[in-house]
Amino acid sequence: MNFNHEELTLMMLYNTGTRMGLIHELRLMQCYLMPDETALRELSEGVIEKLKLLTDAEFGELEFPPD
Repeated sequence: MNFNHEELTLMMLYNTGTRMGLIHELRLMQCYLMPDETALRELSEGVIEKLKLLTDAEFGELEFPPD
C-alpha cells in the first residue's frame, strides 16, 4: 500500500501504535471537523480506507515519521 506524504503525516499525528487505534482516532478527529473542512475529511477518509486494506503486520512495517 502506498501512502503519500500528506497521508503519512496525518497518520503520524494520530498514530496510537495500532492500525485499529489509528482508524479510531481518525474517526474521532472527523467528528470535530467543520463542514467547510472538506479537504481534511477527504484525506482522512482516504487514509482510513487504505488502512482497512492493510494487515496489522503490514501496518507495523510502516515508517513514521515520513522522510
